[in-house]
Amino acid sequence: MNRNRIPPAPPKVAWCWLLLTAALFSAAAVPAAAPRHAAIASAHYRATAAGHEILEAGGNAFDAAVAVAATLAVVEPSSSGLGGGAFYLLHRASDGKIVMIDGRETAPAAAHRDMYLDDNGDVDRDLAVNGPLAAGIPGQPAALVWLAEHYGRLPLTKSLAPAIRIARDGFAVDDKYRALLAGRRTVMQRWPAASEIFLAAGEVPAAGALIRQEDLARTLELLAAEGVAGFYRGRFAAHLVAGVRAAGGIWTSDDLARYTVKEREPLVIDYRGYRVITAPPPSSGGIALAEILNIVEPYPLDAMGKVPRAHLLVEAMRRAYRDRSIYLGDPDFVAVPQRLLLSKDYAAGLRAAIRLDRATPSDLIAGFADAPKGTDTTHFSLLDRDGNLVAGTLTVNLPYGSAFMAPGSGFLLNNEMDDFSAKAGAPNAFGLLGYTANAIEPGKRMLSSMSPTIVVGPQRTAVLGTPGGSRIITMVLLGVLDFVAGHGPQSWVALPRFHHQYYPDEIGAEPDAFDNAERAALEALGHIVNAGGRTWGNMHGVMWDRATGEVSAASDPRWAAGKAEVR
Repeated sequence: MNRNRIPPAPPKVAWCWLLLTAALFSAAAVPAAAPRHAAIASAHYRATAAGHEILEAGGNAFDAAVAVAATLAVVEPSSSGLGGGAFYLLHRASDGKIVMIDGRETAPAAAHRDMYLDDNGDVDRDLAVNGPLAAGIPGQPAALVWLAEHYGRLPLTKSLAPAIRIARDGFAVDDKYRALLAGRRTVMQRWPAASEIFLAAGEVPAAGALIRQEDLARTLELLAAEGVAGFYRGRFAAHLVAGVRAAGGIWTSDDLARYTVKEREPLVIDYRGYRVITAPPPSSGGIALAEILNIVEPYPLDAMGKVPRAHLLVEAMRRAYRDRSIYLGDPDFVAVPQRLLLSKDYAAGLRAAIRLDRATPSDLIAGFADAPKGTDTTHFSLLDRDGNLVAGTLTVNLPYGSAFMAPGSGFLLNNEMDDFSAKAGAPNAFGLLGYTANAIEPGKRMLSSMSPTIVVGPQRTAVLGTPGGSRIITMVLLGVLDFVAGHGPQSWVALPRFHHQYYPDEIGAEPDAFDNAERAALEALGHIVNAGGRTWGNMHGVMWDRATGEVSAASDPRWAAGKAEVR
C-alpha cells in the first residue's frame, strides 16, 4: 500500500476503528504526493524546535509529538504538564491507522458526587478549582510513554531530551506567562513548592526572567528511564501521593498504579465531501461538532451574508451544547446515545425548529427545568515527511491548573475535577452545565471539550485544534468551515471568533468578530451579543496538499510565543 494514500469521504457519518475498515484508506484512494517537508505548529517556538530536532534525529511524527508535548510542559506550565492530561489524534501513514490516544485524567477512588458541596448544598468553587483536592489522576506521563512505545521509533531518552535540557537550563518568561499567572498568583502563593519556582518573591516575575526547573528535569529523566512504572509506581509515586495528601488531597498509591491509557475510535463526520476526523467521548468536541455540521450542511454558508450565517451557526451551537450538557460523559461509565446524536435524521429534527428570522431562547429548548440562566489548555499540529499526522491537545484546565505542586515533583497538578458536574445544573468554571452523565465517580474520566481534528478533503488535508475551554469546539468548527471554504492555515488560526454554549444565553464574541451594524442586526434577531475586551484561544494548524506535496503551517497570531515551522 502507498503509505501516503488518503481516501475520499465516506458516504455517511461513521464511527469505527479505521484500522479495521481499510477500504477507507486503500482502493478508493487516489495517489498522493508525499509531503515535501515536515511541519509543526505549536504554542511555543522552543516546543516547535524540539519537535524538529527529534525528526532530524530520525524520529517520526509520534516521537516528535512526545518532544513537543514534553517541551510545552516545561515552557508553558500555564497550559499543560506532567500533572495534566491530553488527547492525541494520530494518523499512521504506513497502514492508514487512525486512533485517539486518551490520556485524560481520572477521578481518584475516594472521590464522590457531593465532594465539593458546602453545608448549604452549593458548590464550593475554591475546593473545586484550587489545590490538590481539585486534581484528577494525571494521564499525560502515561500518554507520552504510550506514544513512544506503540508508535515511535526512538526511545524516550531521545525524545524527552530537549525538554529535560530546557527544564534544567531554563526558559525566559514571556507576556503570556505573565498575563495568565497574574490571575492565579494569589492562589499559587498558598503552595510554597509552586511559588518558589514560578513566582519571584511571591510576585509575577519580570519579562525575560529565567525559570529553571531542576525537579521537573529529574522527573522527566525518571520517566525516560523507567517509563510508566517510574512515575505511577514505586518511590516517586509514594512521594507524590504523600505530598498531595499532606496538603489535603485524597490521592492514593493505588489511584496512580491503576491509571491506564485508552485507545479510542475517532468519530468520522461526512460534511460536503470532506471527512472530519475528530475526538470521541470522553471528549464532547466530536459529537458537538458533528451535530453542528449536520444541522448546517444543507445551507449554502459561503453564499450567506455574515449576519444570517452567524445566526444559523449560533442556533446550531445552542442545540449541540444543550445535548452536551445532558447526554455526554465518560463512555466507560455512561451509555452515550452516540448513534442518535450523530444521525443526520436527528440533525434534521433539530434544524426544523430553527427560525432564520428569530433567535430561539435557550429556556424554550427542551432540557432541564433547573438549568440556571445565567482557560487553560494548549494544542499542536504535526506532519512528518512520511505523511504521519498528529493533532495533540493538552491541558491542566484553568491557567496553571490547581496552582499546587507536590514538593520535589517539579510539576503543577491539574484542576480537571471541575470538569465534572459537581452539582446537577450548576455551571463549572467555563459556565458549562452538566448533569448525571458527567457526575463525579471514582475512576471516571471527566468530560472534555478538547477537539484535536484532522480534515481530509478531495485534495488537501488539515490538522488543527486549539485551547479555550468551552469555546474549543466552536473555534475548531470555524476553522474547519474555513478550510472547507478553500482557505489555508494562516486564515483558520486568525479568524475572528464567536461562540454560543446554550447557557448563558448569549453570543460571546471577540472584539473584532462583528462591527456595530452586525451586532445590532444580531440583536434585532433576539440575540444578546457579549463582545468582550479580549481574544480567545491559541489555534495551530498544518495543511498538506496531497496533489502537489506542498505543506504549510500557521500559529495563532494572538500570542507571540507560538511558532509554526516547515522544514
